[in-house]
Amino acid sequence: MRIGLIADTHNLLRTEALAALQGVDHLIHVGDIGGTQILAELERIAPLSVVRGNNDDEAWADAIPENLTLRFGALSLYVLHDLKQLAIDPRAERIDVVIAGHSHKPLHEERDGVLYLNPGSAGPRRFKLPIGVGILDIEGRQVRAELITLQV
Repeated sequence: MRIGLIADTHNLLRTEALAALQGVDHLIHVGDIGGTQILAELERIAPLSVVRGNNDDEAWADAIPENLTLRFGALSLYVLHDLKQLAIDPRAERIDVVIAGHSHKPLHEERDGVLYLNPGSAGPRRFKLPIGVGILDIEGRQVRAELITLQV
């Protein structure tokens, strides 16, 4: 299974991001979406799971959860917008991958047996940080993550 990761679009869905996410089986938007039109565009690519970001504070986002636990095959993923708001112990909860956004800074690291990912921002550039998305390839209990820097 191939899962696309996108975050911090802030109402800007770049054609480069859409192109990089083509062919995924599922998409996860990690918050700071910007509007329902972003979600509609992403849903044209694949089924979509979404969490609300701190800037998704208008009525359209009221029903969007602040975090999600998703299961893909044998793996458990925990999704939230701001990693600093992580209120669980992922290892104790048997979470394999934690996915967050908010900082606009790409992250790919393992801590205590848990993979932590931030695909970076796919929307407006912040400071000199790269624009990017991520891909998770899941096969059984094996997961491979790739962070993709977009040339914009």
